Amino acid sequence: MPRKSPSKREAEGGFLSEFDRAAVPGGAAARCGPELVAPEGVEAQTCVLSRGGETWARTYHRNTTGEELRSVLTLMAPGGRTVELHCALAADDEPGSCETPREPSAGKLSAYRAVAEFAGAGPVEEAPLLLRAGSDRAPGDADTAAD
Repeated sequence: MPRKSPSKREAEGGFLSEFDRAAVPGGAAARCGPELVAPEGVEAQTCVLSRGGETWARTYHRNTTGEELRSVLTLMAPGGRTVELHCALAADDEPGSCETPREPSAGKLSAYRAVAEFAGAGPVEEAPLLLRAGSDRAPGDADTAAD
């Protein structure tokens, strides 16, 4: 879901700048997807990180909806392996993150994918999907990591 228009935070020096790569552990390689904003008020960026023979997924988020949201972060590894983590997003407009456990790397960073889905409150079968943010960039966009 592409961004609609720049937010005040974007105009003041960058989208999600308070976590944007600053929270990436020193020496870690990161492959991050685009920074996305849903009209309903959730903002997110999802990354695959790798360091010291371990790989994991992290999603950076901000919830401005005024309601607690649910999120599912999925790391897809080579060979069809997946790790899934459920996270709750408080309704407080503070930046936050959620990450999967670190796993032994099973290939190059480029072989991994991560997706975070953010849904509204209420029964799972009725909760609307507000945003899906992945670790892949559009073709031609530069990655933030080397394999």
